[in-house]
Amino acid sequence: MNAAVSPHIFDVDQDNFETEVLQASLKTPVLVDFWATWCGPCKSLGPLLEKLATEYNGAFRLGKVDVDKNQELAGVFGIRSIPTVIMVKDGQILDGFAGALPEGQLREFLSRHVQPLEGDFEEEELEDLPAESPEQAINRLQQELASNPDRPELKLDLAIALAQAGHAAAAEAELNGLPANLATDSRAVRLRSQLDLARSLESTPPMEVLQQRVHTNPQDWEAHDLLGARLLLGDDPAAGLEHWLLILEKARDWSDGQAKKRLLAAFNTLDDTELVGRYRRRMASLLF
Repeated sequence: MNAAVSPHIFDVDQDNFETEVLQASLKTPVLVDFWATWCGPCKSLGPLLEKLATEYNGAFRLGKVDVDKNQELAGVFGIRSIPTVIMVKDGQILDGFAGALPEGQLREFLSRHVQPLEGDFEEEELEDLPAESPEQAINRLQQELASNPDRPELKLDLAIALAQAGHAAAAEAELNGLPANLATDSRAVRLRSQLDLARSLESTPPMEVLQQRVHTNPQDWEAHDLLGARLLLGDDPAAGLEHWLLILEKARDWSDGQAKKRLLAAFNTLDDTELVGRYRRRMASLLF
């Protein structure tokens, strides 16, 4: 897809980056996709980004940088792997990610920064707006893998979907089967950290019991620690991080510095750059 198909998608090069990305982002956020024609994951990510740019109807613009044709521009931004995507707003880099995220995670990423604008969508298109469920993603990815066994990046997408659906063992099996270049992908590292943390909770009390223990004894650091892990893997990661910061503040040396270890591991499991940055700064203020 290009500007002839959608006015919200355009090619970026060294000549137009200043005006079409930096200056334009003062009015409308610009999502910049660094890609190449030979890049396998780019072939799955690119169409999803283009679909969302059209769907969002001008809430953001999608700029595409062919790194082979714009090596200097890629070098300025320190692009080490592709695809890499950055969100530029008010002339500054606001957020970003590396690797080919599935559609559900792309929508989650975009929702942190922009909201779709109303447009003249057909009824059939509106029905497609809700993100697919993890189980739907599993079925889709399994079918795509059967048709494209030479695309290992789909195995990573499948591992993520399996983990989101609660199939930890199957997710870990997919992770263990990844080639070396994908095993070190930021998403793979993050998922492995999440699975390791979940495994450590298998024989621990349920959340309600841990909450009661904390209520009864605010200095029950073990309960704070386990509750932090459950919240991190649940729906309130910030609340989980708060429990470990409390331990770090009140009982830094508890369990051989467990709170600091937990925080550092937690940062590897989260893809919310703003949240991680905020809690890294708070952790540093307690340590130094």
